[in-house]
Amino acid sequence: SGRLRLFTGTLRPQRKTAPETLRLRSIEPALTVADLPRSIKFYTEALGFFIGDRYTDKGGALQGVTLKAGVCEIGLSQDDWAKGRDRQRGGAMRIYCTTVQDVDQLAARVKAAGYQLTAEPYEQPWGGRAFSVADPDGFQLTIYRQQEK
Repeated sequence: SGRLRLFTGTLRPQRKTAPETLRLRSIEPALTVADLPRSIKFYTEALGFFIGDRYTDKGGALQGVTLKAGVCEIGLSQDDWAKGRDRQRGGAMRIYCTTVQDVDQLAARVKAAGYQLTAEPYEQPWGGRAFSVADPDGFQLTIYRQQEK
């Protein structure tokens, strides 16, 4: 009819029927490693992370580090061997890392540092380019650059 109707009732907030979804700003995996200095060398020299924080025990022995790359962080801690020295690490885990850098140059850096890639640089079926490498404990990392739009 073209007339404006005024609302004269009370507004009530709608109740949510399900819990709110998780909204993260970052995620920081922490990996337990067999040889902390060896792992630090891999992540800093081969991949280009830098040490943000160091964690020591009461005697001053290095027990862990937080590594940084851009706005991302990853933690490494020395295994205390409480679960045995023969336990498997990293076998069922892959960490995906997105970058805007040249993937081929990053892969070349890893190889120049003396490490083997588990997948040479390749085009992804959904677009973008990636390569993969295993750290000294077998944790798989895939570094990829999304296709530019």
